Amino acid sequence: MNQAIRNSWIAAIAMFVLIFGALSYVQVVGADELQANAWNRRAILQNYCNDRGAIIVGGSPVAESVPATESCKFQRTYSQPELYAGITGYFSKNYGLTGLEKSMNDVLAGSSDQQFLDRVGQLFLGNQPKGASVELTLDPKIQKLAYDLIPDGQRGSIVVTNPKTGAILAMVSKPSYDPNLIATQDAAAEQANYNELNQIPGINLNQNVSGPTGALLAPGSVFKLIDTAAALNSGKYNKDSVLPNPAEMSFPGIEYKLPNYAGGNCYTRTTASFAFALQQSCNTPFASIALDLGQNAIGDQAEKFGFGQDFGDQLKLDSAPSFFPSDPLDDAGLAQSSIGQRDVRATPLQINTMTAAIANDGVQMQPNLIKAVRSPDLRAISEPKPQALRTATTPEIARQINEWMVSVVDDGIASRAAVPGVQVAGKTGTAELGNGLNNSWFTGFAPANDPQVAVTIVMEGVDITTGANLTSPNAKKIFEAVLNK
Repeated sequence: MNQAIRNSWIAAIAMFVLIFGALSYVQVVGADELQANAWNRRAILQNYCNDRGAIIVGGSPVAESVPATESCKFQRTYSQPELYAGITGYFSKNYGLTGLEKSMNDVLAGSSDQQFLDRVGQLFLGNQPKGASVELTLDPKIQKLAYDLIPDGQRGSIVVTNPKTGAILAMVSKPSYDPNLIATQDAAAEQANYNELNQIPGINLNQNVSGPTGALLAPGSVFKLIDTAAALNSGKYNKDSVLPNPAEMSFPGIEYKLPNYAGGNCYTRTTASFAFALQQSCNTPFASIALDLGQNAIGDQAEKFGFGQDFGDQLKLDSAPSFFPSDPLDDAGLAQSSIGQRDVRATPLQINTMTAAIANDGVQMQPNLIKAVRSPDLRAISEPKPQALRTATTPEIARQINEWMVSVVDDGIASRAAVPGVQVAGKTGTAELGNGLNNSWFTGFAPANDPQVAVTIVMEGVDITTGANLTSPNAKKIFEAVLNK
């Protein structure tokens, strides 16, 4: 009898091990393969109707699953949809996933390796596993302010970060859209909405990027910060250097001439200090530096600031790589590229991380959207810590550029970004589009002596006056909102 009981126990244990092993394989080893199987329509539909975890900003969900119909127990919904669409993306039965819905899908669906024990526990209790929630670093007040600072009908982007940690406080763009229109269970309405939204210039629902991470724009004069870093790093220039500042620069064999801005103060001096050249955003001094140092030196410095590189693994959103030309340039091409024109392209997030590196003594932090991932019982599954991404320049060079950026706000063309009682460091940029309109930029940080916030603003396709009104003054409003909380 004892032998029979013993054999029964052995058989039971063996069966348990077999079942547990099979479950482990399906949940851990084979999950990705099964999920990616194009024929696994049942799994797609089941995931669509499951209770996914919420995406949370400031303690409130901006994406969550709510009870729906009998045929589909849960429906994905988005609150303040236009405000967060570029970050949350959408979860659609027929069009798939974008944004954080895509990049954090395993966590939100409850299928990540970190949630294995939770899944096993829920299965043994007979409950349907629930996804984990994702808390974002975004500040809801700053997010709303930044979004409202872009006029309706205006294409533009704003990025606000903590330069010391890389935490993203706000990241917005217009035009935006309502993800609820794509997440609907009404297939006909879903298709019609999708087709209609894709007709709006500036919206591409097939992309897993928002304006700040996907819009590749000529950066204009904000690129002069890279020229400055390259000059100081070369050892050929220092804070006392005198730079040539002709009204225009000629090139052998061609009629094109690179001018300084005729409406500015650059025309008042034939030579310039670094401080004056940045204050007034003179073109010819920085073109002269680029021709002196060569294309490789400017390109190498751009790469150190992140051009052509990724943003690390904490952003959790796809991004387009910014770039500086690698094919050989003639003198005119290099001169134009040195002032952020020609074929130079950058995303607003890239310009922000470049600026943040200067604020952070030359160290560029990984931009981070994720504050914490929490299980359904609110237990912290992960809490990402700030991580350095790369060293863009030396602390000494960063501090010197910081000082000159302060003079741009105190005594230069970014004066409308000034905040009473706070030292603000900034740089403006105007990239000509060839049709009389420009991409207008501001990038900077505050307080300059202890940076807490970095702000980058770009307004696309505007005239000089409109660009000036929508960049530096709006940066001031964001600085004040962050620093006065």
